[in-house]
Amino acid sequence: MSDANPVTVLEGDGASYHLVGTAHVSKRSIDEVCEAIDEIKPDVVCVELCDSRYRALTSRSAWADLDIFKVIREGKTLFLLANIALSAYQRRIGQKLGVKPGAELLAAVEKAESMGARVELVDRDIHITLKRTWANLRFRDKLGLLSALMASLMSRRGQDLTEEEVESLKDQANLSKLLDEFAEELPSVREPLIDERDQFLMSGVEQSGGERVVAVVGAAHVPGMKRWFGKPIDRESLRQLPPPGKWLKVLKWVLPVVIIGLLVRGIFQEQQDASFQEMLLAWVLPNSIMAALLTTLAGGKLLSIGAALVSSPLTSLIPGVGSGMVVGLTEAWRRKPTVDDCEAIRDDVNNLRGFYRNPVTRVLLVAFAATIGSAVGAAIGTTWLVTLVA
Repeated sequence: MSDANPVTVLEGDGASYHLVGTAHVSKRSIDEVCEAIDEIKPDVVCVELCDSRYRALTSRSAWADLDIFKVIREGKTLFLLANIALSAYQRRIGQKLGVKPGAELLAAVEKAESMGARVELVDRDIHITLKRTWANLRFRDKLGLLSALMASLMSRRGQDLTEEEVESLKDQANLSKLLDEFAEELPSVREPLIDERDQFLMSGVEQSGGERVVAVVGAAHVPGMKRWFGKPIDRESLRQLPPPGKWLKVLKWVLPVVIIGLLVRGIFQEQQDASFQEMLLAWVLPNSIMAALLTTLAGGKLLSIGAALVSSPLTSLIPGVGSGMVVGLTEAWRRKPTVDDCEAIRDDVNNLRGFYRNPVTRVLLVAFAATIGSAVGAAIGTTWLVTLVA
């Protein structure tokens, strides 16, 4: 083992649990994991993976089953874009350091299998984690997170990162400082992304049934797992998807009712400064222009730009149907992404140019741009209408 021992030992109920804290893009972590398993000779090796992440790390065709039409229809465009951008950023750092993200986890699996130890995937399903995290974010926080991820693909940040700097992130003092800063910036993200998974991982390790257990996890999880060791944890509650907020449901109906009310008022109330035609123009013009403009900037097809122009004033008044959905489906129909395009996502999206080059991510970008353009247009249109009737 290295001088800075990454292993934390916990004992209870006749079993010993050895938590190996790693950095997910670290060559040294791979060596430390293999050394720990060799020395401890566990009967069970637990890794910070779920079935979905394990398949994603071991299969080149992990994206092959992606249904872009389903993603757009279900309104998951922004969610998937953020997921792809985050994965791309991790791969970019890994390429600089010559390490595939998650390589130490795969090394743990291979080492365990070679010596006959049972392997347990103890992390919560990544889709549940991301959905719980996403549900905790306000819309502007979602935009900020995606913008930061996209900006990272354009900057040199990560390219100059050294292996020593990566290793320093495993130091508990540095980790504590980083997590505190993270909690201040995005407190709604830390709970589902880190705190809840600390609980889930620790309970999974304890329930693995081994007498000598090695658990390979990100170093950021080790302090939290130690705090939850031996405590009762309700795993089922941590698997539940949060219901949509009541206020969000109400808000989806408030804007259409207000806008339609104002337009109806323009029709039936003769004695007023603004005519119905002026009010209709105040709503349609900003909606159409902003949605079409951003669709154009995102590189949408001509038909998609036309769809944005026509759909935005209408979809802004229909809860559950957005201009991004209409435009995204139109763009997907015109570009017709193939299975090969889906499988190429992993290699293509290492920078912003790659996002534009791959037909799948181009469709997502166009749909996202139309959504933002329509939202901005609706805000301008609403303000314009209010000023006309005020």
